[in-house]
Amino acid sequence: MVKVEEVIDEEFLRAQEGDEGWEDEISDDESDASSIDVPEDETLYDRFVALRDIIPPVYRNRVASVASGTSSFFRSGTSFTAKSLYVLATTTLFLGVPWMIAFSEEQQLAEMEKEERMRALGAEVLTQGAPEEVKPAL
Repeated sequence: MVKVEEVIDEEFLRAQEGDEGWEDEISDDESDASSIDVPEDETLYDRFVALRDIIPPVYRNRVASVASGTSSFFRSGTSFTAKSLYVLATTTLFLGVPWMIAFSEEQQLAEMEKEERMRALGAEVLTQGAPEEVKPAL
């Protein structure tokens, strides 16, 4: 395990020329963030990774386990949904489509029989009012 020890550089503790009165030059309204130099090639991902050191390892592990659990939950849910949809689709194709075709044929047959009955009934109605055929004399 590595032990981190802070070493104070004496160069920073020593007073430099022109340090007197520098507090008066900076007002409370000015921000120190405006003077920070950010490399232009630094990406958002690089900044995010740099934030990793701010969060203690205990919290990082907790966040990682929650993220892993959530990912696993959604992955298993998606897998279950996909398998269920596959079973439903294949069942519909193997059972539903032939049943629908048979039902459609049955409906067509019933319509044809109904139409035939209507023709026969119409022919009877038309022939009832007509005079009977005259038999030729012998």
